[in-house]
Amino acid sequence: MELIQTYSIKTLLVFEHTINKELIKSLHVYRLEDGKEKEDEREFVFRRDGPYVEMAANPLLRSQKFRVSELFHGRVTGLWLCIFAFHADRLPHLFPIPPVLSITRNPKLKSIPNLADDLQMIFRCGGGVEDERMSGVSPEETFEENQNHSSRSLPVFDQDLNCPPNSVSALQLSETQKGEQGIKGIIMMKKKKRATSKDVSRIAMEDLAKYFDVPIVEASKSLKIGVTVLKKRCRELGIPRWPHRKIKSLDGLIRDLQVLFFPFCLSI
Repeated sequence: MELIQTYSIKTLLVFEHTINKELIKSLHVYRLEDGKEKEDEREFVFRRDGPYVEMAANPLLRSQKFRVSELFHGRVTGLWLCIFAFHADRLPHLFPIPPVLSITRNPKLKSIPNLADDLQMIFRCGGGVEDERMSGVSPEETFEENQNHSSRSLPVFDQDLNCPPNSVSALQLSETQKGEQGIKGIIMMKKKKRATSKDVSRIAMEDLAKYFDVPIVEASKSLKIGVTVLKKRCRELGIPRWPHRKIKSLDGLIRDLQVLFFPFCLSI
């Protein structure tokens, strides 16, 4: 005759699929009488317009290689959002109970006793806090309330492209706009400080020759004119290309010749 061991519920985790809200997974960890632990993973379909059904569960949650003790309400694991987390060894035991898992509000849970019995066992021990405002609500309204409850549980990431990472009040927005207008004003002032056509026409060959040994970008900054304006002025003075590279190449050639002929000069 096979002996039946008594057990107690150590951990119960319930997950909701983030895309198909009717798919529910649960992970049950039992503490047996002999001190050993047993894990069961179950999968359900919470049909909105029909009874709840338990299906053959694929061990997807345990394949994620996470620690059960590290899971909590609101944690996302792959495509599964944790909507209920009970840990007997963790205090306090007063945790939020989603409406869809409330025994009193959702009579459809009776059709899946493997989950309902464990929930009932936890609630009898005084675990969980239910919202009294939802008493007497129909299962369909309970399902809708659970969708809102789940959406509130989803964490907001900085990478979310559909909404800004931080909400901005109207006052903060106006201050930001003022700051942007101030920056634009500074940029316009900088643009007005550019050299006029008269100033550019006064730039002579002697002025340009001072900067032939530096790149044209640095020369334009020193002369306080744009690169395009500087190129145009060079063409007007008969300089087809800025000579910085050619001068640099000639300097290198001269150094190579000095190294080559310096020992010969010493021998003479």
